[in-house]
Amino acid sequence: ASAAMVLEENEGDSEHVETPYGNVHCIMSGTAKANRPVILTFHDVGLNHKSCFESLFNHEDMQEIVRHLPICHVEAPGQHEAAKTLPSAYAYPSMDQLSEALPAVLKHFGVIGLGVGAGAYILAKFALNHPDMVDGLVLININPSAEGLMDSVANKLTEWTHTLPDTVIAHLFGKDEIENNHDLIATYRHHITTTMNQSNVSQFFRSYNSRNALDVERPIPGGNVNVRTLKCSALLVVGDNSPAVEAVVDCNSKLNPTKTTLLKMADCGGLPQVDQPAKVIEALKYFIQGMGYFSAVSSAGMTRLRSRTASSSSITSMEGSRSRSHTNELQRDRTHSRGAEDKRGRSHTDTSMDSISHSSVTQIISKSTEVTC
Repeated sequence: ASAAMVLEENEGDSEHVETPYGNVHCIMSGTAKANRPVILTFHDVGLNHKSCFESLFNHEDMQEIVRHLPICHVEAPGQHEAAKTLPSAYAYPSMDQLSEALPAVLKHFGVIGLGVGAGAYILAKFALNHPDMVDGLVLININPSAEGLMDSVANKLTEWTHTLPDTVIAHLFGKDEIENNHDLIATYRHHITTTMNQSNVSQFFRSYNSRNALDVERPIPGGNVNVRTLKCSALLVVGDNSPAVEAVVDCNSKLNPTKTTLLKMADCGGLPQVDQPAKVIEALKYFIQGMGYFSAVSSAGMTRLRSRTASSSSITSMEGSRSRSHTNELQRDRTHSRGAEDKRGRSHTDTSMDSISHSSVTQIISKSTEVTC
C-alpha cells in the first residue's frame, strides 16, 4: 500500500513510512478527505511531535480546527520517543532530503504545513519544490539562511564545551527564558535527556546546521516577478524574546509580501505554540479561514489580533479570487475595538481584525506588515 493509504487505514495510529531517505515516523488523526487539506506538522531539533505541538493541539480552542481537518505529525528519522540509536553506517538525511521524503508521506493530499525551526525550514523547502501540494504554510522560528563560517566555528566550539541538552536549549529558547523561566527549561531539559535518543538528536542537529540557504527571492513589482519564491500563503510566527527573531524578520524580507504575514508575538519566548498557544491558534484560525476552509467556524472565542502597519502600507483582503481594499473599513471599525489593549500604545497604525468577515480573512500586505497580539 502507498504511504497515503497506510495513513488512511491507521487513523489515530503511528506508522513508520519508508521513504528514499530512510523511515520517517508519522502519526495521523482524523480522516483525510479529498476536498480538504491535511495539517502536516514537523518539529524542531531536540523535540518530537508531542513536546513540540502537544500544548497547541490539546488546547480547547484547537478542537474546532481538529474537527474539520485531519492532522499528520511527521517526525524525522530517530526522533520519536524511545527511538533506538541509528546504525553507525546510516547516513543521516540532509534538510533537502528530508523535504523530499514528504511526498511519500502524503501523496494524494493537499497540505497546510505547520513547522517549527528545523521543521519550518523543511516544510518551506518542500513547498518550494512541490508547490502544487501545499496550500499554505505556518512557519515558526524559520531561519532561511545557511550557517556562515563564524556560526560554524561557534557551533563546533559549543559541541566541545557544552552538553547536547545545553546546546539544544540555547537553540530553542532565548537568554531571558533560560535565566528566568526555570520550570520551563527544566521540563524541556528533562525531555531532551530522558525521552530523546541523544545520538540521533545530535545527527538531526548536525544536519540542520549544514542546511543550504533557502533559494527564495522577493518579487519586485515592475522588475523580475518570476523569481523563485513560495507560491502559497505563508504566516511567519516568532516570539519577541526568541533567539530566532532576526532570522524570521530576514525570511519575511525575502518572501512575496502579497502572500506573507509576519506575526511577532509580544512577551513571548522561543516556542510561541507552547508559551501562548491560544494566540497561535487564533492566528491559525484566521489563516485557514482566509484560505476558504470551514468558514462557518465561530470566532466568538477569539481575542483580537492587531495589525501594526507603517503609514505607507495598506491592507487589503481577498474574497475568493477577488481582492478589494478594506483599509478604510477597518479604520472605521476601530471605534468598536477600543479597550484595554489600546493602552499598550503602538507607534504605528493599529487596526483591529475583529470586524473582518469569515470569507475575507486572508490578508495581503503591500509592504511589510507586522501583526502583533
